[in-house]
Amino acid sequence: MQTIKPIKLSTGKTSAKEKLTSAEMGKLWATYTGNSMAKCVISYYLQHVDDNDIKTLLENALKLCEEFMSISKEIFEKDNFPIPKGFSEEDVNLGAPRLFEDEFYVHYLKYASKAGMSIYNVGLPLIFRKDVVEFFTYCMHSTMTLMEQIKEILMNKGFIIKPPIIPVPEKVEFVHQDFLNGFFGHVRPLHALEIAHFYDNIENNVTSKALIMAFAQVAKDKKIRELFEKGRDLTSKNIEGYMQKLSDQGLPSPSYLDHLVSDSTFAPFSDKLMLFHKMDMFSMKIRAFGNSVAVNGRHDVAMIYSKSFMKISLFVEEAAKLMIEKGWMEQPPRAVDRKNLAAN
Repeated sequence: MQTIKPIKLSTGKTSAKEKLTSAEMGKLWATYTGNSMAKCVISYYLQHVDDNDIKTLLENALKLCEEFMSISKEIFEKDNFPIPKGFSEEDVNLGAPRLFEDEFYVHYLKYASKAGMSIYNVGLPLIFRKDVVEFFTYCMHSTMTLMEQIKEILMNKGFIIKPPIIPVPEKVEFVHQDFLNGFFGHVRPLHALEIAHFYDNIENNVTSKALIMAFAQVAKDKKIRELFEKGRDLTSKNIEGYMQKLSDQGLPSPSYLDHLVSDSTFAPFSDKLMLFHKMDMFSMKIRAFGNSVAVNGRHDVAMIYSKSFMKISLFVEEAAKLMIEKGWMEQPPRAVDRKNLAAN
């Protein structure tokens, strides 16, 4: 059934001959760079996978990475835009020993798919050129399809529990004066959206913790290894705080995934890839905190996310400084530096 009537306008204003806008450049750059990293990671996973269903899932994900990179590259070349360096074969050792169990790959793909969907979801309202709109629409739909396959495997193989069940309301109600209380007086139970975001943050962080724990085991550079260890401990404390809030309501949480990491100390990835990956994942946590605070109403919950936000921000800054120090941070497209233009 057609619910939205089509609008017939000339598409000349949004033809592929139009220059790329800053939003289009930025989102294409992030898509290419992120998928070049994911391609390296998934290619390594495929060297050590026993479960046929999970192998097919990884193959599907790898195919999407390659396709997204290829289409991004076509658009870049059409606009004489330099192809980002990103990550390549030099950043992955396909012959490295197994570092993760098969189950971890599925949790990882869910986290990575969330990250991709956030790029496409934020980008689509800002993008106008027709070929870029079509590309990001395809990226979103394809990633959503992959997400459904991921969730099906997670549930059918018993790898995850669904978000907590709460009672159906008996009637429509309006909140009282104590709605915002979190430390003093009567503290109301968590509402559905607060529970959903605690669940989401726990799910993200148990995956992040297992990955950074693995990276800390194999990182070659001492500074990078110590930063990973710091990030691992920080993530662990955040998880404990979020789990406690659900536990206080008698609600279950997703489980830790640490046991899915082997004891290998042989690095399958370059320090550059691992540092970028964790900086990117921790940046995603900041966005997740913003979404969580936006639907929260309790002061104590806001305080938890505020503390997490500050600590995670410091980690991202420290990681960025290390990336810059090593000469690894690639410059995204930027505006003209008009203050420092040479006089004609």
